[in-house]
Amino acid sequence: MDSDDQGATPSETQKAKSPKQKTAKVKPEDQEGAEGTEKTPKGKGNKQQKCDAQPKKEKKEATKTADKAQSNKEKGKSGDAKQSNTEQKEKTKSGDAAQGNKEKKHAGKKPDDGEKEESQGDAAQLSNAELRRMRREKQEAQRAAKEKAKTQVTAAAPKKEAPVRVPDSLKADVPETQKRVAKKLEKQQIPTRTSAQRKVRLFNHLQQYEKEVSLTQSLQFSSSGMHPAIIRLGLQYAEGVVSGSNARCIALLAALKMVIQDYTTPPKEELRRDLVTKIKPCISFLNQCRPLSVSMGNAIKYVKWQIAHTEGSLSDAEAKRKLCESIDDFLHERIIVAAQAISGEARAKISDGDVILVYSCSSIVRKVLVDAHRHGKQFRVIVVDSRPRMEGKECLRRLVKEGIQCSYVLINAVSYVMTEATKVFLGAHGLLANGFLMSRVGTALISLIAKASNVPVLVCCETYKFCERVQTDSFVFNELGDPDDVVDIGKKSPYLWDWRDYGSLTLLNLVYDFTPPEFVSVVITELGMIPCTSVPVVLRMKQTETGFT
Repeated sequence: MDSDDQGATPSETQKAKSPKQKTAKVKPEDQEGAEGTEKTPKGKGNKQQKCDAQPKKEKKEATKTADKAQSNKEKGKSGDAKQSNTEQKEKTKSGDAAQGNKEKKHAGKKPDDGEKEESQGDAAQLSNAELRRMRREKQEAQRAAKEKAKTQVTAAAPKKEAPVRVPDSLKADVPETQKRVAKKLEKQQIPTRTSAQRKVRLFNHLQQYEKEVSLTQSLQFSSSGMHPAIIRLGLQYAEGVVSGSNARCIALLAALKMVIQDYTTPPKEELRRDLVTKIKPCISFLNQCRPLSVSMGNAIKYVKWQIAHTEGSLSDAEAKRKLCESIDDFLHERIIVAAQAISGEARAKISDGDVILVYSCSSIVRKVLVDAHRHGKQFRVIVVDSRPRMEGKECLRRLVKEGIQCSYVLINAVSYVMTEATKVFLGAHGLLANGFLMSRVGTALISLIAKASNVPVLVCCETYKFCERVQTDSFVFNELGDPDDVVDIGKKSPYLWDWRDYGSLTLLNLVYDFTPPEFVSVVITELGMIPCTSVPVVLRMKQTETGFT
């Protein structure tokens, strides 16, 4: 043991030996001094001890102060360690409490929020490439959800249909429309037809034409500018003097030729523009007298198209001459030559011994029968007629005049005579784009009975009667005749002469009906024999060839 340890007190040695305190480090100089004292001999030791007594005490005091300072430092370190431990414990406790609060908050949140936070926590631990991939997948999923929602909304929302444009002629029961039509006619100086009698409620939207209402009573010939040929033709239409699709169309073309020939182009005006404005009042007047037929409508379109495509460099005389020639060409090609071609096609379908049933008085059917008889065909004809027009009488008169054997019955007995018939020949007022046949009222009934009796139905129709209109019933568009014609039964005093006095009684006089294509076997045209469903094909082909249907 060193001399420093021997001179120390027991309490100091215990403090030095305590496990909490570390021994003080001795300087190298002090250590060398101590070693020097140990190596000195015994003789010189006493003197050395006396001389070194004072420094030893100083050294001991220095070591004591150093030990105390070291112990204080160690105590401070241990106190700091204890304080840091307590702070760490408090932090852990507060962290646990915060974590518990977070868990409580997460427990109170919705499942979607919790899933989002978990996904964000997972995403923080992923690499950048995986984060980009997850972001792309999320965006794609959002886009898909938006598209699905849009499709569901569009599927659930009702589709807005385009408004159907209804012509003014089918709005006779709408006051606003009638005011607009009356204003237009007043501007054109055309008298307006008023309905003086009651109509069937189902047909209130149609205009009813009556003989008692005069259109020319208030017409001023000097100021109206209406051509006399148009006025005469309108009165013939209204009185029924000119009837039938072909006859009405031929008379219209003749009247338009007279209007064109008497026309004079005003100064600073072009013929192709001013002539159309002069023709429009004429068409409006004829429509007020009686609704335009399908054939008349197509003829008017053709004439207007020819006027619009007249060369501006031509003189008035040359332009009018070309327009009259185009009208003659239409009349010759579309009506006369077409009737001859149809007669030849239909004549081949007539055999000796046939019993042919016809209805009303179609000019093309009558021509077919007369030509077949003149070519030596032996057959018999059953003429079916109906009130109130009784047009079958005129057909019967002309066939008998040609020497053809005929029978005459009314439409209420057609089911009894259909068993004798081998073929049914019918005319057409027009052929619609959906294949329906527009003809004289009663045609659908005869076609139905013929279909039930397995008798073929052949319809003779020129292609200029084809139209793009579509209709499946007789209510949307039709012509209402004079109700007094229904009352007239050929006697001096009809039974219902005072029918207007009965408020609950209304009379209906339909002019046309519509036959479904299932009841028609074939349509004979100048182009050949075609089914009813080929009307759109024919219209498209003619428009491609000539630029006009």
